[in-house]
Amino acid sequence: MTALTDLPAAARAALAQAEPATVAIGRHGRGAGVVVAPGRVVTNAHNLRDRTTSVTFADGRVEQGQVAGTDADHDLVVLEVDTGDAPALSWSSSTVEIGDVVFAVGRGRGGSRVTFGLVSGTARAFRGPRGRRVRGAVEHTAPLARGSSGGPLLDAEGKLVGLNTHRLGEGFYLALPADAELRERLDALAEGRDIAGKRLGIALVPGHVAERLRRKVGLPERAGLLVAAVVPGSPAEQAGIDEGDLIVAIGGTPITTVDELWDVLDGVGDEVTLSVVRGTDEREIPLTFA
Repeated sequence: MTALTDLPAAARAALAQAEPATVAIGRHGRGAGVVVAPGRVVTNAHNLRDRTTSVTFADGRVEQGQVAGTDADHDLVVLEVDTGDAPALSWSSSTVEIGDVVFAVGRGRGGSRVTFGLVSGTARAFRGPRGRRVRGAVEHTAPLARGSSGGPLLDAEGKLVGLNTHRLGEGFYLALPADAELRERLDALAEGRDIAGKRLGIALVPGHVAERLRRKVGLPERAGLLVAAVVPGSPAEQAGIDEGDLIVAIGGTPITTVDELWDVLDGVGDEVTLSVVRGTDEREIPLTFA
């Protein structure tokens, strides 16, 4: 593409390539999805309300999809569904860069739509449905209508470079990059493997609130995360973590924010030691993940 006059032809070519592989999710098209393999559709986790959902193809055919695997932390779901003759969308082998031309394709009640934009940023972060920070997103300016999340983001050749998932407002949107990591994650979900991150099983009070609460009851201020509740049967309960404990470190790494906690948990094994302040008493508590 060498000039703006090439855009209409490029947009039509991108739509022609992606339209058969782009589906609507839900009876009223609350989201979009992409055929990534025969019998396999990927969409955002926030588009689903149950273990099954209707999937509408470009030719008007409607099939019932069944959840094969869910990764809510990264806002991903893989559906098993009869994809018929709908081809899988080709993945780009290139890494997107700021300034690259991109096209977003979605499906709505009026049929398919395509919009044009530029990659405005890379390595962006957003919050998944469970509040976990998702890194590495592609930021772009191709407008997305309501019901377009989960649909494909394409490069100038009409190949998949991202899965649209988040609206930033002010004309900016985020997509999960269609890279090797995403492929591996989708393959694992399709095989029914559990790829959820490790969880302690606790509700937490943010660090700045924890400091204020400790000060109110006459305890020394200390940076950390305050345990507000413990889930019955969780690794935290089995380890002896109590409500009111202040977690100050995990595996020797200081913890002051929930994001730091998640980052540390991503790197630990099946056993880890929590540094906890209970009142004024600091103790080391070994914890094992089931």
